[in-house]
Amino acid sequence: MAEKKAKSGYRAETRYLIASPYKIRPVAALIRRKPYPEAVSLLENMPHRGAKIIRKTVKSAAANALNRNKQLDEDMLYVKEILVDEGPRMKRIWFRAKGRADMLLKRLCHITVVIDETGKVGE
Repeated sequence: MAEKKAKSGYRAETRYLIASPYKIRPVAALIRRKPYPEAVSLLENMPHRGAKIIRKTVKSAAANALNRNKQLDEDMLYVKEILVDEGPRMKRIWFRAKGRADMLLKRLCHITVVIDETGKVGE
């Protein structure tokens, strides 16, 4: 996971994840604009495979925020933005009967999480 400081907020990315973005996006929509402790507890109690992956990225973004700014506490953070973008597709050949073949597309996705402080002006 890469660490970058966004223009406003602290950021973490997970790239080239072998999961369809269509399956990850509904989980991401549930935690968007939620306080950090509430988002993590929601993700821990969800049965979806995408919840575990998103939780790891959210925790990484929070760790980046707490490492950069020592005055922050976990209760002061919230999930400002979460993006699930489509990555490249891995193409696999599936051999069929009578000398034919089908194309199996394994979809990849990139997850970007931006965490910010709740006490900022303009909220």
